This record gives sequence, C-alpha cells and structure tokens, in this order.
Amino acid sequence: MPAVVVIHEPVVGSRPSAEPFRIVPFDEPIVDAMNLGITRGDGIFESVGIRHGYVHEEEAHLTRFANSARILELPAPNADAYREAVRIGYRALGGGIADAYAKYVLTRGIEARESDPFGYAFVDVNPDWSRERTQGIRVVTLDRGYPLNVAQTSPWLLQGAKTLSYAVNRAAIREAARRGADDVVFTTTDGYALEGPTATLILRFGDAFVTPSPDFGVLHGTGQLGAYRWLAALGMRTEYRPVRAEELRQADQMWLVNSQRLAAPIRALDGEDVTIDRAFTDGMNEYLRDRRS
Repeated sequence: MPAVVVIHEPVVGSRPSAEPFRIVPFDEPIVDAMNLGITRGDGIFESVGIRHGYVHEEEAHLTRFANSARILELPAPNADAYREAVRIGYRALGGGIADAYAKYVLTRGIEARESDPFGYAFVDVNPDWSRERTQGIRVVTLDRGYPLNVAQTSPWLLQGAKTLSYAVNRAAIREAARRGADDVVFTTTDGYALEGPTATLILRFGDAFVTPSPDFGVLHGTGQLGAYRWLAALGMRTEYRPVRAEELRQADQMWLVNSQRLAAPIRALDGEDVTIDRAFTDGMNEYLRDRRS
C-alpha cells in the first residue's frame, strides 16, 4: 500500500510543529478542496527513484525542487523535511522494497484565504518498466507551441519549473496514444527539440552524446545526469546544446530518460524505425538502477 507523509514544516521558516510529520492512510483525504495545487495547479513536485532505500540523485532533485519554487515565487522548500519524509514513507512500505519511488509535493496553500504552503511526500513501489527499457518505445514529435528562447522572453510561462500544472503533458501523452505511440518529444515553433513530457532526451552521434541545453527552459534531468556520469566513465563525449529537430533523424540512437522508467530507448520516431543498441542500453540502465549518487 502506498505511503503518504504530510509535512507540517514544508518550507524554510515554517511555524514549528509539535508533529513535524504525519503518516496518513493512502485512501484518507489530506488536501483542502480549495488547495491551490488542485484548483490552479499552483505548486511544484519532484519524482525520485529509490533503490533498496537509497534515493537516487537526492541532492540534484532537491536543488531542482528549490529552483522550481524560486521560479514560482514560492518559499524555499525545507530540504531536510522532504529528505526525512521520504525515509519515513519508505519504511512505512514495510522495508526491503528493492525498487520504489517517491514524489515531493509543495503547493501555495488554500485559495482565497491566508494560509501556509502545504507539502507532502508520496512513496510507492515502482511499476515494472522492463518492457520499455528492453524493447523500447515508439515516440512522436509534437509542437510545444513556443520558440526556443521562451524562458528568456516570457518568464511568466514558468519554463524550467516542474509545476503541478501538467494537463498539457498529459494531453500530449494521449495524443501520442492516438497516433499509435508511447511517448512524445516536444519541439519548438522555430525547429528545436526539447524533451519529453516526463523525461529528458539523449541522442547519440557516434561516440558523442547530446542532450538539449537546460539554458532554454528544459528541465535538467536527474536520470540524464547519471547517464552522463556513466558515459564519461566509458570515455564518451557528452554535451549540452540546442538540438535542431531534424537532428533527431540523424542520431544513431536516442533515449528518453527519467527517474522511474530510467533509460527507454526510442525504437520508432514518427513512424520511422530507430536502431536500438540493447547491450549498451542494458549497461546504462544497470548503472542508473544501482548508482550511489
């Protein structure tokens, strides 16, 4: 049964609580009906992978969580509280779970009244992603509806923040399914590749590996950080840069990488087959699954 841990001191400067954490049954309501996270999507979250109780890329996730809060002008999250909430939640699963995941959530609070930010952690067993990791995924490109430099020209669109406003991403996944695909790579109106709705894009060109630069509103993927460490240890060249959409069809291999599914090789792009290096991908996923960073 999933574990839900309410955090009573979720941000820096929260009023001290005699009960900093509260484990809540999964089917018990915890959120006010007018919480801005529900009514407006006004909040942030992170999803982290957990292997035998070890949280992957914990500091990178907390740094990104804090950056999302900064972009939304939320108070800084209480990193220590979220660390502890995830550990409490993992123990509440019963212990000994090899493959789990957690979500950190922080909302602005309750609409139309003065209230404190609201935070919690959700912890559960990770679904089985073996098919996606080994057989690969079919992907379509979809226009995100803005140019590459939108983060610089229109910061109020909150590019680079992992917000609870995920309706567009969910709609993109549904559109992919209508087209017979599993996932999406977003592109810009001026012809650049970005990322997936829930994953970072990595492309291979020979011994060089490229991911779209996070300088342009792309989330800095934590799974991708791990993959780049593994690639560097193999002597491969890694880089961040703007990626033209037409380069997708020139790549030797491609992956969408995130914290739960890890590295899913792209086996088809817009209906055209893409080469999968099964042994190489298996090595990448073995590292991502068992890394201690």
